[in-house]
Amino acid sequence: MSHRPRTDQRLRTLLAQECARLITDEGVQDFRTAKRKAALRLAVSDRAVLPDNREIEQALLDRQRLFDADRQQTRLRDLRETALHAMQFLARFRPRLVGSVLSGAAGPHAVIHLHLFADAPEDLTLFLLERHIPFETAEHRLKMADGALVALPAFRFTAGETGIDLTVFGPLAEREAPLSTVNGRPMHRAALAEVQALLAEPLS
Repeated sequence: MSHRPRTDQRLRTLLAQECARLITDEGVQDFRTAKRKAALRLAVSDRAVLPDNREIEQALLDRQRLFDADRQQTRLRDLRETALHAMQFLARFRPRLVGSVLSGAAGPHAVIHLHLFADAPEDLTLFLLERHIPFETAEHRLKMADGALVALPAFRFTAGETGIDLTVFGPLAEREAPLSTVNGRPMHRAALAEVQALLAEPLS
């Protein structure tokens, strides 16, 4: 009787745990890079045993509960408060919070991700320039519900020591969220009121 399936599952678990460590301790920002580095560290060449993004996020949550529960709650609250302030500042662009700060999987090096909606990216460029906010530009490639890949303009700036990453959508894109890289479903987007409600909850 072969023990390969059991061995493969143990290896997937170890790889997911190493990905979580890389994200938490070394500041790796995306799951793809974490998987590549974890595979190199553990000398794994078989892509079939690489964990999926849901397994990595679960490993992150497990690691935080096991090693850093108290600080994690405080950190998450601080990040959500910063996100709330950023959303209030950017209110004219109808911001929505997405990603690990919303899901609760944010680690020490987490970046706040916001989706904004504007007639043109230049509207945000002028908004930031007029308020003397230094920023960098980038591009995010996201998959939509119909399977189409779209390239969207992104802006990055810092608030204190926290990175803020803004993806700019057209005004009609509020109705259709891109697919999450974690579970393949439409991203959960939280408006201002939902973030305020999260902050109103007592620390567990």
